[in-house]
Amino acid sequence: MTSMDRIGLRERKKQKTRLALVDAALDLFATQGYEATTVDQIAAAVEVSPRTFFRYFATKEDVALSLPLDGLEILLAELAARPAQEPPFTALGHALRAMVTMLEEGDLADRTRFLKAHEVIDDTPALFAGSVRRMMDNERRLVAEIARREGAEPDDLLSHFVVALFTTVTRIGFEHCGPGGVHDLTALAEHLEATLTLAERSLCPGWDRAR
Repeated sequence: MTSMDRIGLRERKKQKTRLALVDAALDLFATQGYEATTVDQIAAAVEVSPRTFFRYFATKEDVALSLPLDGLEILLAELAARPAQEPPFTALGHALRAMVTMLEEGDLADRTRFLKAHEVIDDTPALFAGSVRRMMDNERRLVAEIARREGAEPDDLLSHFVVALFTTVTRIGFEHCGPGGVHDLTALAEHLEATLTLAERSLCPGWDRAR
């Protein structure tokens, strides 16, 4: 085995342990509640030490909110890969569509984990508040990437406006799924697409709501 093979094996093992901790945490949060669950219990469910847990996550909140952060990294990567001449909101929309498609076409375990995480976050006030706090940092990173694409300063008004519009559209897409809709990936994808399409049309002169 070469040194590169060993590095690859080590990274795969680390990713496997990380996902196992996420799965254990989400299961425990769903069955006994977020507040009642301890780091020791999460670690024990994966048969690792609490010290190992803290190598991957700084807090209990971090493990619960790790998947939305992973999603942001994917969104940023997809956004950076969009053609430079694409309008910023269009680029964000296509990046989101690519992320959803990746999830739809990926492993069943990834889809299940994504939906379970959203269910736990939505049903846990402390985690929902934590996700809102982190959303501000997420928006700053998106603004920085849009500004970079546009060759603008980080405080560029257009970049802030586009990201604010995009996050609002995304939030509406989630909220309008209806009761339990966010737990159905197909329904979620359809509602996100509908809100993105409506926003894109409304930004164009002479748009027709009925089209």
